[in-house]
Amino acid sequence: MFSPDKLNEISNKIKEVVKDSPLGDAEKNIHALLKSIFTKMELVTREEFDVQAEVLRTTRKKLDALEKQLSELAKHHP
Repeated sequence: MFSPDKLNEISNKIKEVVKDSPLGDAEKNIHALLKSIFTKMELVTREEFDVQAEVLRTTRKKLDALEKQLSELAKHHP
């Protein structure tokens, strides 16, 4: 996902290109358009991704532990 900093960087580059043209007034619209496109693409920030990856790792560890417990119980109580 493009971070807000990356989005601003892209927006600033576009602004530099169009600042002396009639498109100069379009900077806010371009920024809003880019933000809208990224939102529609359902992209997430790296921070959000990392948080969810950690939740998944934790959940996986708990599942593995429960599977092990279930296996041990099945051995003792056929």
